[in-house]
Amino acid sequence: RNNILNKYLYFCLFIAACPKPEPPTHGRRLGRVFGVGHEVHFLCKPGYELIGPRTRVCLDSLKWSGQQPMCKRQSNIELTYCNTPSSSSSSPSPLSSSSPTSSTLSSSVRPSHCTHFLGSTRCTCDVGFTISGRDNNICTDIDECLLFPLGQPGRLCVHQCVNTPGSFHCFCPSGYDLSRDGRSCSDVDECETRMHNCTGDQMCVNTYGGFQCVTVECPLLKNATYIKTSPMRCERNPCMLGDKACTQAPSSISFHYLSMVSNMSAPRVLFRVSAARVLGDTLRFGLAGGRGRGHFSVQRSGRQTGTLLLVTPIKGPATLEAEVEMSELERNNLLGRYLTKVTLFISPYVF
Repeated sequence: RNNILNKYLYFCLFIAACPKPEPPTHGRRLGRVFGVGHEVHFLCKPGYELIGPRTRVCLDSLKWSGQQPMCKRQSNIELTYCNTPSSSSSSPSPLSSSSPTSSTLSSSVRPSHCTHFLGSTRCTCDVGFTISGRDNNICTDIDECLLFPLGQPGRLCVHQCVNTPGSFHCFCPSGYDLSRDGRSCSDVDECETRMHNCTGDQMCVNTYGGFQCVTVECPLLKNATYIKTSPMRCERNPCMLGDKACTQAPSSISFHYLSMVSNMSAPRVLFRVSAARVLGDTLRFGLAGGRGRGHFSVQRSGRQTGTLLLVTPIKGPATLEAEVEMSELERNNLLGRYLTKVTLFISPYVF
């Protein structure tokens, strides 16, 4: 019975893997696991360039993605190999000795470190290089950026990866600094560090990857006038007795600015509006207007609180506005309207 079970398990494992992929002629394959979802990578020997995919994935159909790559000979590449013992050389010393010979290799191809000891030769490469060539005496740079591309699980850099001989380097877009881990990007607060060009009557708003200079101005309405009572708030001047058009205009208008990364998941709470005190018997919350209303919704989240929600992701760069209105009523008679204008600055980046 155990034998039958073992055969059954072996059969299940066998059908869950893709066939072993062959390395291209004049190249090599990296990766020894051929199960569904696993990847193999291909490299060419010095003097050859890879034609076809560098990476293939074992699909659910138990077939490899893409086509079988091949290595094509390059021209105008000169290689000098490190010396290996020949039959005419003297007997090697019992002590270990080795050093790579001088060469005309490029920075991505270099001689291996060959050690000759008691008639045998062992060649190794520095970190970030893979051994290749005749007699394993050439080290070829591994392009980590190609093995772990952006947007894939396990990516090396959050933004841009540049391969270097034996390693790689991450770069960030303007407005970001490379984090201490050498891979992530941290936003630079231009407003905090005074690296902006906003004028004295403007307010600096830091955004992901930049900044915005905004000017808060009270609206000019036909039937009502406003005065700025704080840098971010305008209050309506008293209305004439019986001026219904004036009394129906917003009693106050507040301005708020938010910064977001691109494609932020939704639904998400963006902002809350609350009444400090209630004179009437009813409070109502809703969207009064703004650009991009289809992305927002307002819900009541408490007796005196309304919440602005992001209901769909927004791809940046973009600037959207939402106007949240809070109305106070007494026996269905309007006592006051309070408007909050929320401006969202969406970054072109997801970090």
